[in-house]
Amino acid sequence: MDAPALRAEFPVLDSVAYLNAGTDGPLPAAAVRAASQELQRQLADGRSQAHFQRRTELTDGLRAAYAATLGCRPADLALCTCTTEGMAQTIGGLALGPGDEILTSEDEHPGLLGALGAARELLGVSIRMVALAEIAEAVGPATRLVACSHVSWLTGALAPAALAEVPVPVLLDGAQGVGAIPVDVAQLGCDAYAGAGQKWLCGPDGSGMLYVSPQLRERMSVARRGYANLEDPNSGLDARLHEDARALDTLSLNAETVALALASAELLARAGWAQVHERAASLAQTLAERLAQAGRDPVPRDRTTLVSFFSEDPEAERQRLADSGIVVRNIPGRPWLRASVGAWNDEQDLERLLQALAA
Repeated sequence: MDAPALRAEFPVLDSVAYLNAGTDGPLPAAAVRAASQELQRQLADGRSQAHFQRRTELTDGLRAAYAATLGCRPADLALCTCTTEGMAQTIGGLALGPGDEILTSEDEHPGLLGALGAARELLGVSIRMVALAEIAEAVGPATRLVACSHVSWLTGALAPAALAEVPVPVLLDGAQGVGAIPVDVAQLGCDAYAGAGQKWLCGPDGSGMLYVSPQLRERMSVARRGYANLEDPNSGLDARLHEDARALDTLSLNAETVALALASAELLARAGWAQVHERAASLAQTLAERLAQAGRDPVPRDRTTLVSFFSEDPEAERQRLADSGIVVRNIPGRPWLRASVGAWNDEQDLERLLQALAA
């Protein structure tokens, strides 16, 4: 991989040490041009049948690109607006109720906790929380679903590999996984995997994906139906859902969003996913080691792209760093800052952060 050439695709890096892809990835210039071209086409040509045909072409391309990042068939991947939508769609479609339990971890993101809270409040489902490292062994007789992070947004720790062997469906929150580290849903053994387009895939807000295995999909109901996820939408009340994962698609994605997401994913794919993943993980490991040497106490982590570390006043220090052109985030309720390290970063970004922390 030509690391300098990849870095040059992201204008923000000309002036900013951008270490915040765990929130939103940096935007490549080519992707913004792709979105602009779609808007210019609509401005000049209007939005006739050709416009909707173009939008279908773009969504087909994005579905294939996202499926490649998960190692699944395009037919098993739905397009969503965010990770949260995919997780809520899965949990809400499983007809769970009183007496059923969803097992999750103690350190989940609000994006999953919101869907779990809704299942408890609206459906009467029991929610049980355990440590992420212990979640596979904690499956009990009432457990109907395991729902947890693939990569912890707090620490960068990985979900245990033993989840592939549990006797109930597993839903993984892949917001910090897809695009950041290698993902193979078959190897993970998960039944559903929800991911973000705007984080490590450097796409726009309002983009995401949901893989659901054919076996789990057969068990899911789909209450939210409309033109986008119906096989024959002009059949009125008798219209049927698509038979593949398109039945779970979000009901509207605009062409410019899809074009931007597709261009970003294709840019990273051309750089080589294996190389993108390895460079990001190696840089993150270097940062963790340097922080430890500086006495900043990195939080225990796995070989991922997130590095959380101690800060006496995280919010104030985050702002001070931002004023110096270094973008990280603070973790709510924890004495931690978090750096998100991507393949587009380089050693100079890490050095800027380390020097600013020492100042």
